Amino acid sequence: MKSDLFATENMAQQATVPGMTLQNAKSVKYAVNGEMHARQGSMIAFRGNLQFERKGQGVGGMLKRAVTGEGLALMAVRGQGEAWFAHEAQNCFVVDIEQGDALTVNGRNVLCFDASLSYEIKTVKGAGMTGGGLFNSVFTGYGKLAVICEGSPIVIPVTQQQPVYVDTDAVVGWSAQLNTSLHRSQSVGSMIRGGSGEAVQLMLQGDGFVIVRPSELKSEKPTSG
Repeated sequence: MKSDLFATENMAQQATVPGMTLQNAKSVKYAVNGEMHARQGSMIAFRGNLQFERKGQGVGGMLKRAVTGEGLALMAVRGQGEAWFAHEAQNCFVVDIEQGDALTVNGRNVLCFDASLSYEIKTVKGAGMTGGGLFNSVFTGYGKLAVICEGSPIVIPVTQQQPVYVDTDAVVGWSAQLNTSLHRSQSVGSMIRGGSGEAVQLMLQGDGFVIVRPSELKSEKPTSG
């Protein structure tokens, strides 16, 4: 059988080392040898001896349930094998987090990550009243994190002299050392996102960066109990 479908770039190869790699721009491959964590419902294929466990509040604080306005929750994947992860054909990016790094990521943009990473679920002060709430995972430690983004992300430097204001529906993540607050700009509401209601942005101050996506938040499909 012959087809462009079977081109080398589309063929899954056997992993030679454990861990996370990009399968392509829209999916992540993880060679599991022990345990890793992923967004519930994001596994699209696997082979080998793997077990998938939905996590609630976690056992011994090892896993916390990351709940955003979209109802994101995590699962543990254990065993030996390979698994592929994706979410609505969004673009995937692998971030290497090293000791001393701290990255804040919006819960809706987390795809999967190494079990060696530590994370804490936080809410942006005052943001619970905007966009259904802004819940974020602060990742620290050492390991890899796969982030998803609808469209090509924009990374904007933040400096002491130039704070950055971002739409709360568009923000993907930012340097965890940045200071955040909500900024209201009624006067320019007619020029921002159609001018429906009060325009509210997340203001970031300090030295670091912020990642935004070039799309507005979509209404999520209701999830069954």
